[in-house]
Amino acid sequence: MDGNFPPALILSVVLLSAVLTSSAAFLEPYDLLYDNAVQAFYNGDYRNVVRFMEGALSTHREVRRTRVRCRLRCQDQHPFGKTFSDLRFFDVVLRRAACMNRCIEEKLGAQSVHKVSEDVVQDFNRRIPYNYLQLAYQKLKQTDKAAAAAHTYFQANPEHVEMGQDLEQYKDLQNVREEHFVDREARPHQHSFTAAVRLYDKGDYDAAVSLFEDALLEYYKADVECRALCQGPQKFEGHDHLRYRYSLHELISDHFTQVLHCEHECVRDLATRPGRLSPMENYLPLHYDYLQFAYFKVGRLEEALQCALTYLLFHEGEEFMTDNVDYYREMLGHDGKPREKAAWYLRRHKQELELLLIGSQTMGVEFTEGVNQQSINSLFFLGCYFRIPSGTDGWMEYVPISEKKNVTIVPPQQLKEGGPLIYDSVKLVQDSVALNGTQRVLLDQVISEDECADLQQLAHAVTMAGDGYRGRMSPHTPNEKFEGATVLKTLQYGYEGRVPMKSARLFYDASERARRIIESYFMLNSTLHFSYTHLVCRTAITGQQDHRNDLSHPIHADNCLLDPEANECWKEPPAYTYRDYSALLYLNGDFEGGEFIFTEMDAKTITASVKPKCGRLVGFSSGGENPHGVKAVTSGQRCAVALWFTLDPLFRELERLQADEVILALDTQSVWNQGLNINPKDEL
Repeated sequence: MDGNFPPALILSVVLLSAVLTSSAAFLEPYDLLYDNAVQAFYNGDYRNVVRFMEGALSTHREVRRTRVRCRLRCQDQHPFGKTFSDLRFFDVVLRRAACMNRCIEEKLGAQSVHKVSEDVVQDFNRRIPYNYLQLAYQKLKQTDKAAAAAHTYFQANPEHVEMGQDLEQYKDLQNVREEHFVDREARPHQHSFTAAVRLYDKGDYDAAVSLFEDALLEYYKADVECRALCQGPQKFEGHDHLRYRYSLHELISDHFTQVLHCEHECVRDLATRPGRLSPMENYLPLHYDYLQFAYFKVGRLEEALQCALTYLLFHEGEEFMTDNVDYYREMLGHDGKPREKAAWYLRRHKQELELLLIGSQTMGVEFTEGVNQQSINSLFFLGCYFRIPSGTDGWMEYVPISEKKNVTIVPPQQLKEGGPLIYDSVKLVQDSVALNGTQRVLLDQVISEDECADLQQLAHAVTMAGDGYRGRMSPHTPNEKFEGATVLKTLQYGYEGRVPMKSARLFYDASERARRIIESYFMLNSTLHFSYTHLVCRTAITGQQDHRNDLSHPIHADNCLLDPEANECWKEPPAYTYRDYSALLYLNGDFEGGEFIFTEMDAKTITASVKPKCGRLVGFSSGGENPHGVKAVTSGQRCAVALWFTLDPLFRELERLQADEVILALDTQSVWNQGLNINPKDEL
């Protein structure tokens, strides 16, 4: 036992943390404020939209600042030190925990109050609150604030064509000036860097030097904050913690590996502009490259040499910079040293990499750096590393201990199309060539007018707002209501007698018909399985259609994350990477807007547009070759059966398998009932 830290003292630290009583929270939870703002928006109460949404944004920022400040303060107050033992380690851990609980709760109140859902976190990351604010300020005739909100939103959503058009209109208004177009969420290090580059390009090297140096200071500060935010709770999905059987060191390794990977990826986060997936290439070294030349232009050769040597830490032996170093040395008559901050930064990154590679071997987490050992110092700054953020090249996907198992990967299929349509009534309207793409098809008469009417009536009875969208009534736009239902839910309604079983069965049969058509037309040599089936209706909200500036469903791809700026589609979570084909079977066309569109990877250039109507089916492969979206539904209701398919049986839709069992039971029952139309509920 370590005599310096008696058990009683350690226990007192634990008890101190346990008995801390949190007074009423000083800050209202930002998810509740956000929800109040959204409800106010639907009620047309735009003053309260502004009040609640601005409050939510303010609280969100304060919660982040508090967590960063408390974690850094407690880390400084309770360092591990040079002497180390098991008891010393746990003593520091316990003291930091008590310190952070006390520090955070003094400002925020009970921490549990500020634990929000992943959906809300993603909404704030995507800057969705600013879309609501822009519309609310517009309604309140505060166009200067509306312009700022629109500009802030557009920075993270550059594919939002209509918002870009709105911004152009704001610029023509007399009471809106250029200084109103500010990014309210701008990151200081990126803002300074961009401004410095503009000055550099204009030849104002003195001012550029100052801003580049500011950008570096802000960058390293942001790195510290990013790493502090990684110290929070990690996800152990699928675990029953009360029965978690793994050893202490395995648990610590699991947690530490996640934290370390998060910290290791801060360099990626800091180089990524809002709304982008791919970081700016060579981001940090570029600061030193610009600085070495700017210092040279203003006659400060000592600093120029230092920055050139620093750049070579990242790109050792680069010919152009090496020539510059030789020139500076000759002019000065002596050598220099690179900046210690950058040298330390790279040393730390290399050590992290070594630990992550050990973790990949011992904990079963696949991690490959993606570059050779000779270029280790530039491993996360070169474009080649950033361009491949997949699970096998430079991107580690954490897998809990209990879920480590081999998964069979389905080999890619050779692309074909033009196979038989199976059903006589189905008519080919346009193939890939006519739709200006690959693996696309448009078909008519997949179901009849009567079947469309039956399914529409079914939709009105079974669909529920937010179903299929994690409970969010308007997941893609605040100007429409989204309602949905799955096959299994519909069959359950039929079994309970709440809807005709014939109609519920039609939903099941129509989706199976679409699956068989897609499988046959694209000439797939293996079975196409359902990965998700959804009866969905989009309804334009009355009174909110004036000056619509959004899409019903933004441009996206179904199995990868679309990056319009880089013209790439990253096949990585949270995208549904296992989806291979998609289809939409339309039930009606008596509404305004709502056209389905294909675009280029830039998410702007429309390559084909499809007007929905009864029995029309559009099918396509789910990858980046087929970005698509839905134009705003401005009047009426648009209903369709949305279908996603996979070639990998591991990702078959669970509800579909359960629905198959229900159908089998019903078919068996119909035989026993000798064809009598008996509702199963009547037999109970």
